[in-house]
Amino acid sequence: MSTIEKIETTVNPEPKIISSEKGSELTGSQAVLEALIVEGVDTVFGYPGGAIMPIYDALYDYHDKLKHILVRHEQGGIHAAQGFARSSGKTGVVFATSGPGATNLVTGLADAMIDSTPLVAITGQVFAHLLGTDAFQETDVVNITTPVTKWNYQVTDATEIPAVLAKAFYIAGSGRPGPVLIDITKNAQMQKFSYEGYKKCNHVRSYRPKPIVRKEYIEEAAKLINEAEKPFVIFGQGVILGRAEKEFKVFIEKAGIPSAWTILGLSALPTDHPLNVGMLGMHGNYGPNVMTNECDVLIAVGMRFDDRVTGRLDKYAKQAKVIHLDIDPSEIDKNVKATVGVWGDCKETLPLLTKAVEAKVYPQWLEKFRACDAEENKEVIFEELHPSTEKLTMGEVIRNLNELTDGNAIIVTDVGQHQMVACRYAKFNQSKSNITSGGLGTMGFALPAAIGAKFGAQDRTVVAIIGDGGIQMTIQELGTIMQTGINVKIMILNNEFLGMVRQWQQLFNDRRYSFVDIASPDYVMVAKGYGIEGQKVTQRDNLKQALQTMLEHKGSYLLEVMVGKENNVFPMVPQGCSVSEVRLK
Repeated sequence: MSTIEKIETTVNPEPKIISSEKGSELTGSQAVLEALIVEGVDTVFGYPGGAIMPIYDALYDYHDKLKHILVRHEQGGIHAAQGFARSSGKTGVVFATSGPGATNLVTGLADAMIDSTPLVAITGQVFAHLLGTDAFQETDVVNITTPVTKWNYQVTDATEIPAVLAKAFYIAGSGRPGPVLIDITKNAQMQKFSYEGYKKCNHVRSYRPKPIVRKEYIEEAAKLINEAEKPFVIFGQGVILGRAEKEFKVFIEKAGIPSAWTILGLSALPTDHPLNVGMLGMHGNYGPNVMTNECDVLIAVGMRFDDRVTGRLDKYAKQAKVIHLDIDPSEIDKNVKATVGVWGDCKETLPLLTKAVEAKVYPQWLEKFRACDAEENKEVIFEELHPSTEKLTMGEVIRNLNELTDGNAIIVTDVGQHQMVACRYAKFNQSKSNITSGGLGTMGFALPAAIGAKFGAQDRTVVAIIGDGGIQMTIQELGTIMQTGINVKIMILNNEFLGMVRQWQQLFNDRRYSFVDIASPDYVMVAKGYGIEGQKVTQRDNLKQALQTMLEHKGSYLLEVMVGKENNVFPMVPQGCSVSEVRLK
């Protein structure tokens, strides 16, 4: 009998029937779970402990309404909740206990904050009368997490729970999404009170999630676009978060404008769309980077002009008039001065802008991008995807994966060279298909995020692409896969280095490879220990069949692919350079 079967056949007492009628008496813990149910939550990731034990005790009676996924580390739990949110479009939920349980969430909160991922983290806390006494497993999680949450709050009285959680879900999911943390003391979890029902929140005083759309700014933006000779659209995750993929596609097709994406904007527009000209930024495509400094009107939609996209700000798009559409007014003029700032949800602003712009095409301008594509293909892409070297390349692995998935898989990447290669070469036909750690660049993200992504989109194939460095940071989450039986395809691209750091040390530190050689275990044997099938590939002749086996296998599967040790990712905009100084080799 397997471990999973043993767990499933354990005899447990019958759950209690809980009355959530108005006026019934509930504990604070039961009120927490009632709130989740009304908010439409069906899956929670977490790890129990002393300070959150009352909530877990209550959860015992809600197992038919709430699915709880026991992770192996709280960081794995919050990354799984992120993956769930990103693939499903819902708000992710994670539970953790006090002290180290709560502090283990901080990296994921910071990641979710910078990548605008809607999360509600619920942490247990010591009894209220022990606050400030350095009690066992007490940390001031509210002050610790203030910089990395959209809002946080400590509950010491159970009667606050319904209203606080309603506010938490509203803030997390509205406007520019983000993480919220609610810390609940143990006495509040245990306290009984007269439950008056749960009412969703739709307004918080002084909080305006969607700014008022000013039509005069729409008109000014349309005028600039209509007068442009070389307009260029750059789009980010705001299109996906605003569920405005259709509106965005209609806009660029009517206006006829070439469009490039940030790594978080990837999959908002099908990869093969004729106006999709590729990826922006440090390892982006040659054309989008160079043409940023040649366009006359730059239209930014739902992106924040991150430094990895802009390079040197004093040399970024100085010739262009800039139109910036964003739901967060603080992003407009923060890094790049906008000629016209269009505040608002792009689901609302894009149709207004589409109506006001003239239908046009720019064949000569688009041809400039195609000429850059041809040069990049000659210098970089063809050799990466069809190498003449004996060693496998990451690019050819992605090319073979594309052929087998037809661009319909969800691809979850970790951080490093494999991430840039996957973002450059993976094909996507559907939105919410590219899940990666963008702004924070969190190694260890992919494996737990892929687990969460699969729970959020169980009808889709989920492939985690991970480096040999990142996989070792959260490899314990193979235990979560083992226990849940979730079907995730895990592909490790192993170059026996911390590859991105090594690339920088090669190019900018005279090959002084300082502590980037990293040894690995036998990943196939490790996976086997968790009941997960797998294989290792070292030869090109075996690659495609191994990928096919991975994808067709019923259940999770780990595929380790050995790739060239010193292969580099190009093009590259060196730090401190302008996007025009992008290097092809």
